[in-house]
Amino acid sequence: MENKEVSIEVKDLVKSFNGRTVLNGINLKVYKGETLVIMGGSGCGKSTLLRHMIGTHKPDSGSVIIKGKDITALNESEFDKIRKIYGMVFQNAALYDSMTVKENIALALREHTRLAPDIIDIMVKMKLELVGLRSFENFMPSELSGGMRRRVGLARAISMDPEIVFYDEPTAGLDPIVAGVIDKLILDLSKKLHITSVVVTHDMKSVFSIADRVVMLYDGKVIAQGMVGEMKNSDDPRVKQFVTGNPDGPIQFFRSGEGYLEELTK
Repeated sequence: MENKEVSIEVKDLVKSFNGRTVLNGINLKVYKGETLVIMGGSGCGKSTLLRHMIGTHKPDSGSVIIKGKDITALNESEFDKIRKIYGMVFQNAALYDSMTVKENIALALREHTRLAPDIIDIMVKMKLELVGLRSFENFMPSELSGGMRRRVGLARAISMDPEIVFYDEPTAGLDPIVAGVIDKLILDLSKKLHITSVVVTHDMKSVFSIADRVVMLYDGKVIAQGMVGEMKNSDDPRVKQFVTGNPDGPIQFFRSGEGYLEELTK
């Protein structure tokens, strides 16, 4: 993989909240055109890592390099230029409820381009066509199912023809069939549009459906990475346990008054 172009590189990333280290020296690379899945249990740091990769969090130390630039060191004007090359698909879509589907998708195009309104309308229709929702442009988000809202969120993420798309738990809360539709869309769009994709998930079916490579986080560290087959056949007991969903193993859970909390065993 080293001869491939690197789109994103995370170097020695460290982040703590209230004295607890959430990211503890993360190092990874995302290669151009691949779909990299970052997996791990609740509290392992994967969502925090994603927020650093999109630039909404600043690390205590370390760097996130996109297109050769360390985004942690950029001023707002410089970061805006980098931000235009990627899109983000949020968990539960995060659409603006007061806007139509069309208005949600067109928002970035209106704010960041000088395209004429009729050209923006055409581009919105093209993006909706790609996610199978061509006739839904005038619907409100409240009129759509959960899976349809996710597809609108995906159409919005690709509205600016990004080089990179980040996904935060794209199939969370969806039934298996709808989750499969979302997984297929991620795969199809990545190939058709030559997008580099970074997907954060703990849905193992999604992991094995869409990933070119997989990185597993545990206790704020990268404990394993490799191709899908390598992860399936890993000898690391923590990876084995997570992949199979076995409740018995080095990753332990206990019941508390607030629900299930992960006990990170060292």
